[in-house]
Amino acid sequence: MRLGFAMLVCIILFFHLLPLETTPRRWVGPDLLLAFAFAWSLRRPEYVPSVLLALMFLLADLLLQRPPGLWAVLALLACESLKGRARGLRDTGFASEWLSVCILITGITVGYRAGLIITLVELPPFGLTVFETVMTMLFYPLVVAITHGLMGVRKTTPGDLDASGGRA
Repeated sequence: MRLGFAMLVCIILFFHLLPLETTPRRWVGPDLLLAFAFAWSLRRPEYVPSVLLALMFLLADLLLQRPPGLWAVLALLACESLKGRARGLRDTGFASEWLSVCILITGITVGYRAGLIITLVELPPFGLTVFETVMTMLFYPLVVAITHGLMGVRKTTPGDLDASGGRA
Protein backbone atom coordinates (compact mmCIF):
# COMPACT_ATOMS: atom_id res chain seq x y z
CA MET A 1 0.00 0.00 0.00
CA ARG A 2 2.97 2.31 0.51
CA LEU A 3 3.89 1.85 -3.13
CA GLY A 4 0.25 2.47 -4.01
CA PHE A 5 0.32 5.81 -2.20
CA ALA A 6 3.54 6.80 -3.97
CA MET A 7 1.98 5.89 -7.32
CA LEU A 8 -1.13 7.89 -6.45
CA VAL A 9 1.03 10.93 -5.69
CA CYS A 10 2.91 10.52 -8.97
CA ILE A 11 -0.36 10.29 -10.92
CA ILE A 12 -1.71 13.43 -9.22
CA LEU A 13 1.52 15.29 -9.98
CA PHE A 14 1.55 14.04 -13.58
CA PHE A 15 -1.92 15.41 -14.27
CA HIS A 16 -1.10 18.60 -12.41
CA LEU A 17 1.93 19.19 -14.64
CA LEU A 18 0.22 18.32 -17.94
CA PRO A 19 0.06 21.43 -20.14
CA LEU A 20 -3.68 21.36 -20.84
CA GLU A 21 -3.98 25.14 -21.03
CA THR A 22 -1.46 27.65 -22.32
CA THR A 23 -3.03 30.71 -20.71
CA PRO A 24 -2.98 31.41 -16.98
CA ARG A 25 -6.10 30.17 -15.20
CA ARG A 26 -8.25 32.42 -13.05
CA TRP A 27 -9.14 29.54 -10.72
CA VAL A 28 -7.32 26.74 -8.97
CA GLY A 29 -8.43 23.24 -8.07
CA PRO A 30 -8.16 21.44 -4.75
CA ASP A 31 -4.90 20.13 -3.37
CA LEU A 32 -5.66 16.46 -3.93
CA LEU A 33 -2.26 15.35 -2.68
CA LEU A 34 -2.94 16.89 0.72
CA ALA A 35 -6.50 15.53 0.84
CA PHE A 36 -5.40 11.98 0.03
CA ALA A 37 -2.53 12.19 2.52
CA PHE A 38 -4.98 13.28 5.23
CA ALA A 39 -7.48 10.56 4.35
CA TRP A 40 -4.82 7.82 4.36
CA SER A 41 -3.22 9.17 7.55
CA LEU A 42 -6.54 8.95 9.35
CA ARG A 43 -7.62 5.61 7.98
CA ARG A 44 -4.38 3.61 7.93
CA PRO A 45 -1.43 5.50 9.45
CA GLU A 46 0.87 2.54 8.79
CA TYR A 47 0.33 2.91 5.02
CA VAL A 48 1.89 6.39 4.97
CA PRO A 49 5.04 6.49 7.12
CA SER A 50 6.61 9.85 7.86
CA VAL A 51 9.55 9.33 5.51
CA LEU A 52 7.26 8.51 2.57
CA LEU A 53 5.08 11.53 3.27
CA ALA A 54 8.11 13.82 3.57
CA LEU A 55 9.56 12.56 0.28
CA MET A 56 6.27 12.87 -1.60
CA PHE A 57 5.54 16.38 -0.30
CA LEU A 58 9.11 17.47 -1.06
CA LEU A 59 8.80 16.01 -4.57
CA ALA A 60 5.60 18.01 -5.02
CA ASP A 61 7.35 21.17 -3.82
CA LEU A 62 10.15 20.69 -6.31
CA LEU A 63 7.94 19.79 -9.28
CA LEU A 64 5.37 22.51 -8.61
CA GLN A 65 8.11 25.12 -8.13
CA ARG A 66 7.17 26.03 -4.57
CA PRO A 67 9.83 27.00 -2.02
CA PRO A 68 11.28 23.57 -1.19
CA GLY A 69 10.39 22.22 2.18
CA LEU A 70 8.00 24.82 3.58
CA TRP A 71 4.73 23.28 2.42
CA ALA A 72 6.23 19.81 2.87
CA VAL A 73 7.06 20.31 6.56
CA LEU A 74 3.70 21.92 7.34
CA ALA A 75 1.79 19.14 5.57
CA LEU A 76 3.94 16.47 7.26
CA LEU A 77 3.28 17.98 10.70
CA ALA A 78 -0.46 18.05 9.98
CA CYS A 79 -0.45 14.43 8.79
CA GLU A 80 1.45 13.35 11.89
CA SER A 81 -1.05 15.24 14.04
CA LEU A 82 -3.88 13.35 12.34
CA LYS A 83 -2.07 10.04 12.80
CA GLY A 84 -1.85 10.73 16.52
CA ARG A 85 -5.57 11.45 16.68
CA ALA A 86 -6.64 8.64 14.34
CA ARG A 87 -7.67 6.28 17.13
CA GLY A 88 -9.81 8.95 18.80
CA LEU A 89 -11.40 10.05 15.54
CA ARG A 90 -12.13 6.44 14.60
CA ASP A 91 -15.04 6.29 17.03
CA THR A 92 -16.53 9.68 16.18
CA GLY A 93 -18.58 10.54 13.14
CA PHE A 94 -17.38 11.86 9.82
CA ALA A 95 -18.35 15.42 10.73
CA SER A 96 -15.72 15.65 13.48
CA GLU A 97 -13.10 14.14 11.16
CA TRP A 98 -13.99 16.65 8.45
CA LEU A 99 -13.86 19.52 10.94
CA SER A 100 -10.41 18.42 12.14
CA VAL A 101 -9.17 18.19 8.57
CA CYS A 102 -10.60 21.62 7.69
CA ILE A 103 -8.90 23.19 10.70
CA LEU A 104 -5.58 21.64 9.72
CA ILE A 105 -5.93 22.72 6.07
CA THR A 106 -6.59 26.28 7.23
CA GLY A 107 -3.65 26.13 9.62
CA ILE A 108 -1.31 24.89 6.90
CA THR A 109 -2.44 27.63 4.53
CA VAL A 110 -1.98 30.38 7.13
CA GLY A 111 1.40 28.96 8.18
CA TYR A 112 2.54 28.72 4.57
CA ARG A 113 1.61 32.32 3.81
CA ALA A 114 3.27 33.47 7.04
CA GLY A 115 6.44 31.60 6.08
CA LEU A 116 6.42 33.21 2.64
CA ILE A 117 5.92 36.66 4.16
CA ILE A 118 8.75 36.16 6.66
CA THR A 119 11.17 35.00 3.96
CA LEU A 120 10.07 37.80 1.59
CA VAL A 121 9.02 35.39 -1.14
CA GLU A 122 6.44 36.60 -3.64
CA LEU A 123 2.99 35.54 -2.48
CA PRO A 124 0.41 33.89 -4.69
CA PRO A 125 -2.81 35.92 -5.02
CA PHE A 126 -4.83 35.79 -1.81
CA GLY A 127 -8.06 34.98 -3.63
CA LEU A 128 -6.56 31.93 -5.31
CA THR A 129 -5.12 30.73 -2.01
CA VAL A 130 -8.49 31.00 -0.29
CA PHE A 131 -10.23 29.32 -3.23
CA GLU A 132 -7.77 26.40 -3.20
CA THR A 133 -8.22 26.01 0.56
CA VAL A 134 -12.01 25.97 0.31
CA MET A 135 -11.94 23.60 -2.68
CA THR A 136 -9.67 21.18 -0.79
CA MET A 137 -12.07 21.25 2.16
CA LEU A 138 -15.08 20.65 -0.07
CA PHE A 139 -13.40 17.84 -2.02
CA TYR A 140 -12.29 15.99 1.12
CA PRO A 141 -15.52 13.93 1.43
CA LEU A 142 -15.15 12.84 -2.22
CA VAL A 143 -11.52 11.88 -1.58
CA VAL A 144 -12.64 9.85 1.46
CA ALA A 145 -15.29 8.11 -0.65
CA ILE A 146 -12.71 7.23 -3.31
CA THR A 147 -10.22 6.12 -0.66
CA HIS A 148 -12.79 3.96 1.09
CA GLY A 149 -14.77 2.63 -1.86
CA LEU A 150 -12.29 2.26 -4.71
CA MET A 151 -8.94 1.89 -2.97
CA GLY A 152 -10.07 -0.16 0.01
CA VAL A 153 -8.31 2.01 2.60
CA ARG A 154 -10.73 1.81 5.50
CA LYS A 155 -10.55 2.92 9.12
CA THR A 156 -9.19 0.36 11.50
CA THR A 157 -11.67 -1.44 13.69
CA PRO A 158 -10.97 -2.34 17.31
CA GLY A 159 -10.19 -5.99 16.38
CA ASP A 160 -7.71 -5.19 13.58
CA LEU A 161 -3.99 -5.70 13.99
CA ASP A 162 -1.69 -2.72 13.56
CA ALA A 163 1.76 -2.70 11.90
CA SER A 164 3.47 -4.05 15.03
CA GLY A 165 1.04 -6.95 15.39
CA GLY A 166 -0.88 -5.48 18.32
CA ARG A 167 -4.58 -4.71 18.48
CA ALA A 168 -5.62 -1.39 16.95
